[in-house]
Amino acid sequence: MKEKDIRPKKVFDKFLHLASLDIKKYFTKAKEKINCIACGKKGHFSFKKMNFSYYRCKNCNTLFVNPRPSKSTFSNYYEKSLSIKFLATHLYKKTEQARKDKIIKPKAKMVFEILKKNKKKNYSCVDIGGGYGIFATEISKLLKKRSVVIEPSSNLAQICKKKKLFVIQKFLEKVKKKDLPTDKNFFTCFELFEHVHNPSEFIKSVKQLMRKDDLFIFTTLSSTGLDILTLWEKSRSINPPHHLNFFNPKSIKIFLKKNKFKILNISTPGKIDLNILNNDQRNIKDRFWKNFITLSNEAEKNKMQNLISEINFSSHLMVVCKK
Repeated sequence: MKEKDIRPKKVFDKFLHLASLDIKKYFTKAKEKINCIACGKKGHFSFKKMNFSYYRCKNCNTLFVNPRPSKSTFSNYYEKSLSIKFLATHLYKKTEQARKDKIIKPKAKMVFEILKKNKKKNYSCVDIGGGYGIFATEISKLLKKRSVVIEPSSNLAQICKKKKLFVIQKFLEKVKKKDLPTDKNFFTCFELFEHVHNPSEFIKSVKQLMRKDDLFIFTTLSSTGLDILTLWEKSRSINPPHHLNFFNPKSIKIFLKKNKFKILNISTPGKIDLNILNNDQRNIKDRFWKNFITLSNEAEKNKMQNLISEINFSSHLMVVCKK
């Protein structure tokens, strides 16, 4: 898999341009100062990007936006902005097949194997922030049970309904247990944690919907991932106002234990860290990585990518935990 498969440059550049315009329109109100979203300690200013300040926690290396606009500001942005509309109608639509073949189907198989390993039979999937419903559709085929999608966007919710999925059109924090089918459920959430305004509120909302021993499987971006650490403020993965929270294998463990989850596995099964660096060589300052990207062949890059993933230094973070 290559970065261009899921983020075609011209389309992604257009999205980032629209986001920069939306920032000037929506994010002008007062901001809330916060401490580290993982461990609660005071963070330290690291850099500013598009008028958003990013702080790093010296205790757990979490990277987070601080101060951050109010939750109502973000709700308004996600409901009305041009960049979010473009995301749904162009970027996701253009890459839907590639994401399905190269990311979603393998992820569905991986989740299915996790369920088998944990002896979770006849469970239904509740996919939080289900978007186009691609994962929910693929996991439904493996489970042979209809999946549930929690999706607040009216446009995306309609797309999911057309795919015959059970749709709850609400923000997660407003979903109640009675809204869910009475089946045995496990919960998934992919590439959403980095977006949420208040991670503590979000994880508490997930927990309230779960029964004891229910699984929660999610992915997010890691602040100690190779491409993010190397490119830092130049990283295209750090793009406000969308990506506010960057946990890592150490800090997500602190965060989940604080919220009384039992952790089953933390991994970074990423595939494109080196490809991202290869596509953005001009912003690499570290001499080792600049030379490695320039001088290594494809086989050597693949070996290094596999090693980076195995030792939990990919920027794609995956967690399996339970209540």
